[in-house]
Amino acid sequence: MKVAMYYRNDDVRLEEMPLPRISEGEILLKVMASGICGSDVMEWYRIKKAPLVLGHEVAGEVAEVGPGVKGYKSGDRIFVTHHVPCYECHYCKNGNETMCETLRTTKFYPGGFAEYLRIPRINIKNGTLRLPDEISYEDGTFIEPLGCVVRGQRIADVKPGQTVLVLGSGITGLLHIQLAKAMGAAKVLATDISEYRLKAAKKFGADHVINAKDDVPASVLHHNGNRLADCVIVCTGAMPAMRQALESVDRGGTVMFFAPTEPGTELPIKVEELWKNGIKLVTSYAAAKQDLEEAMALIKDGHVKVGDMITHRLSLDEAGKGFKIFARGEDCIKVIIKPHG
Repeated sequence: MKVAMYYRNDDVRLEEMPLPRISEGEILLKVMASGICGSDVMEWYRIKKAPLVLGHEVAGEVAEVGPGVKGYKSGDRIFVTHHVPCYECHYCKNGNETMCETLRTTKFYPGGFAEYLRIPRINIKNGTLRLPDEISYEDGTFIEPLGCVVRGQRIADVKPGQTVLVLGSGITGLLHIQLAKAMGAAKVLATDISEYRLKAAKKFGADHVINAKDDVPASVLHHNGNRLADCVIVCTGAMPAMRQALESVDRGGTVMFFAPTEPGTELPIKVEELWKNGIKLVTSYAAAKQDLEEAMALIKDGHVKVGDMITHRLSLDEAGKGFKIFARGEDCIKVIIKPHG
């Protein structure tokens, strides 16, 4: 079968690999759509493990089921996630499923940028969902990133009537904007340095957009009745945005650091101001099955609209082009790879 083999962001090659062989309790999936994620182009992280086949935002058709598989058959339309928790360990039992060691070691093979992949037994049990007829394969690729956003906003305790500030209007920022609006936020503000992304933020529900090069806290005060934001969600690993977050959150508010940074990044914090103003700092990593189920329902019911976020639909042999486009981030929101056209 054909795969898109990652070497670095500007070197993704169309190569051949053997068709995965499935064993008892496994599924062979025909990949119909796979999205390029921001983490796929974190070259400082990915290049250490290269060459490899990436792609974890996957939807497809069951091509074959192994002995013992129950509930699925050839031809079924499904979504599957690569990392899944065990639901049995200390972390899972305390609601911290994404801290589970199993979640950090599970994966499917070889990756979503391939014609076919093998789904292990545990991924079928704890990370596979049947796609409703209302959700296309393309839209199904958003279930994983939206699931991460759902979990993040639950951890940040975003409430109806709040003012939410989203720093960074890439794909995750846009999903945060839509979800906050869908959950009843009174006002959503968004930033970016790209005029293209600022226009996208406005299109997908931001009440006001702010160029990140401007005085963001002052702009928040201006647009929010001389009050800072109740919740600030940081969707970029840029240090200026992190500083802006701490300066833009209101008393009793929450700062959610959603995007990863390069290893060793340190953020100076004035602890006395956090204490005096009751500021909560939280983070969120990945998603569990309940988050994915909620994300799928949001897409199915039209509360979060994802189809219009797709700016590029490319074949598997164009995956290298897709990586270059997405890594540059110019006039691009979501790139979908379709291995079977």
